[in-house]
Amino acid sequence: MMYWDRLISNIRLGQEHRHTMRHDDRSEFKRDYDRLIFSAPFRRMQNKTQVFPLPGSVFVHNRLTHSLEVASVGMSLGNDVAHAVMKKRPELAGTLFTQIGTIVSTACLAHDMGNPPFGHSGEKAIQTFFTEGGGASLKEKVSPRFWSDITHFEGNANAFRLLTHRFKGRREGGFVMTYSTLASIVKYPFASTLAEKGHGKFGFFCSEEDIFTRIADELGIIRKSADGRDTEYARHPLVYLVEAADDICYEIMDIEDAHKLKIVSYEETTGLFLDFFDEKAQAHIMQRIEDEGITDNNEKVVYMRACVIGALEKACVNTFMAHEQEIMSGEMRGSLIDNMDERQAGAYRRCTELSRQKIYKSKPVLDVELSGYRIMATLMEAMVDAAVNPERFYSRQLISRVSSQYDIYSPDLETRLMAVIDYISGMTDVYALDIYQKINGISLPIV
Repeated sequence: MMYWDRLISNIRLGQEHRHTMRHDDRSEFKRDYDRLIFSAPFRRMQNKTQVFPLPGSVFVHNRLTHSLEVASVGMSLGNDVAHAVMKKRPELAGTLFTQIGTIVSTACLAHDMGNPPFGHSGEKAIQTFFTEGGGASLKEKVSPRFWSDITHFEGNANAFRLLTHRFKGRREGGFVMTYSTLASIVKYPFASTLAEKGHGKFGFFCSEEDIFTRIADELGIIRKSADGRDTEYARHPLVYLVEAADDICYEIMDIEDAHKLKIVSYEETTGLFLDFFDEKAQAHIMQRIEDEGITDNNEKVVYMRACVIGALEKACVNTFMAHEQEIMSGEMRGSLIDNMDERQAGAYRRCTELSRQKIYKSKPVLDVELSGYRIMATLMEAMVDAAVNPERFYSRQLISRVSSQYDIYSPDLETRLMAVIDYISGMTDVYALDIYQKINGISLPIV
C-alpha cells in the first residue's frame, strides 16, 4: 500500500540534503511550476505540432497551448481530489497533500516536453532509423539495454530525461524538481526492456533508471519487479490525474479544432458533445446557448466543449475516489477515462472513433506526418553518421552545429548517439525543417 503522507514530498533532485532559505511565500511545488513556465524547452513547444499543421489563418493547438490547457484541467482535478480525500482523511489537512493541484498542474505542463518535432511521426522516425534504417548496423556496437531504449524511443521517457539529466554545463539534478512532481509525469513506470515484452511504451531510459528508482523508493511507490532486471513500479497515484487531464483535452480539443477546419461538421460535433449528457441536460445546454444569444456555430461548439470538459473532470474525480483503494495498492487497471460510468465512457469512445476515422487520417494531418517523418529520418541519418565517424570533414562541420550542452565529443559511442537524439528531439518543427533544408543544400543563409 502507498501512503499520501509519503507520496507527497518536496525533496528536490540534486539538492536532497540542502535546505535553502526562501525569500517569498511560494511553495516548493509552485517553484516547480514557475521553473517550467519560464524554461526554454517549454517555450519551444509553441512551435511543435500537436495534431494539425502549425497555424495559417485558423489558429489550432500546438504543444504549448495544449499543455497549458491540460495544466488547467489538471489543477481542477488535483484540487477536487484533494478536497474529496480530505473529507475521508481530515488528518491530511494542513499537510503538503493540500498542494496536489499544483503538483498535477506542473506535471501536466511537463508531460509533452520530451516529444520530438512532428509528434508521433517524429518518434517513429527515430525508432525506425535504428530498426530499419542506417542505424541498424550499430546494434552490435552498443549494449542491449541502450539498444532497447533507442529502438523504442519514447517522448515520455525523454521528458523524464530532459528534466533530470545533467547536461554539460548544467547543475546536478537537471531542472532540480521535487520528487513528487517528477514521479507524477512518469506514465509508464518501467524500463524499455518491458516495452519489448508487450507494454509498448516506457517511462525512463537506462541512463535515468537509477534516478527514477531513487525517487520511487523514497516516495514509497510499490515496486513490481522482483529482481534488478526489467525495473517496474506501480504508478504514482497523481499520474492518473495527469493522464486524465491529457485524455480530456486532446480528445475534446482535437474535435473542436477539426470543426474549425471544417473536417468535422457542426452537426457531427454537436452530436458528439451532447452525447455526454442525458436529455434533460442536453435541453438545458441548448437553452442556455439560445438565452445567451449565441448564433455563431463556432461559439456554440466552444460552449458545448466547456460543458463536456466540466462533465469529464467531475466524472474522473468520482472515478478516482471510487477506485482509490486500487490506485493506492498499485492494482488499478486502465485509466480513469476507461473506468468512468458508461454514459461518459461511451460518449468518449465515440469521439475517439470519429477522431481515428476523420481527423488522424485527414489529408492535412497525414501531410504533416509524411513530411515530418522524412525530415526527421534525414536528420537522424546525417547526425548519427557524424557521431559514429567524427573524424570526417563533413562530420566535423555537422557536429559543430550542435549545442555545447550535448556531449557529442564523448569518447563513448552510446553517449554520442544519445547526444544526437537529445539535439534532434529538442528541435522545433521549423528549426528541424531549416536544418533539413540546409544540410540538403535546398536553402542557403541570406547574407
